[in-house]
Amino acid sequence: MIFTPTTLTGAAIIDLDRREDDRGFFARTFCRKEFAAAGLEPLVEQCNVSFNHVAGTLRGMHYQVAPALEAKLIRCIRGAVVDIIVDMRPESGTYLRHIAVELNRENRRMLYVPPLFAHGYQTLTDGTEVTYQVSETYTPSAEAGLRYDDPALGLCWPMPVTVISPKDAAWPLLAERTEAIK
Repeated sequence: MIFTPTTLTGAAIIDLDRREDDRGFFARTFCRKEFAAAGLEPLVEQCNVSFNHVAGTLRGMHYQVAPALEAKLIRCIRGAVVDIIVDMRPESGTYLRHIAVELNRENRRMLYVPPLFAHGYQTLTDGTEVTYQVSETYTPSAEAGLRYDDPALGLCWPMPVTVISPKDAAWPLLAERTEAIK
């Protein structure tokens, strides 16, 4: 695997180190030792898949807080997405900053999302499928989120939103929050 740090400390783009021959190629998509050597959380507690019927579907912006902090490894295995992550670590020098990465079937790129980073994506094609490896089980009592269209974040989605869950559309704006951002 080829690990490329991003401008958000702890987040990384991971490309395959392909071994090609007449059959095609072989590549490792996860190795505990390589992740640890790159300074990334190598634990996998749960694996998930999401299938999205139509282009423009938006999922996010989700994260979990203590005691169920989770890191994620995201990969688009069918179709294409623009994946955005936001640093939610109050002590971080990149707090509330974000990056966007296109993940698609052709580039086979992965995105490592550290704990306390909000994560979401928008599908660019119909029939998009995304896999997630996460370091913690889903814990509803620790779930948190950001509004995908919060003007304070300035997230730029590539197309109009066609489908979004009621929960994702209803996360409060940062300016409306009365509790501290976790």
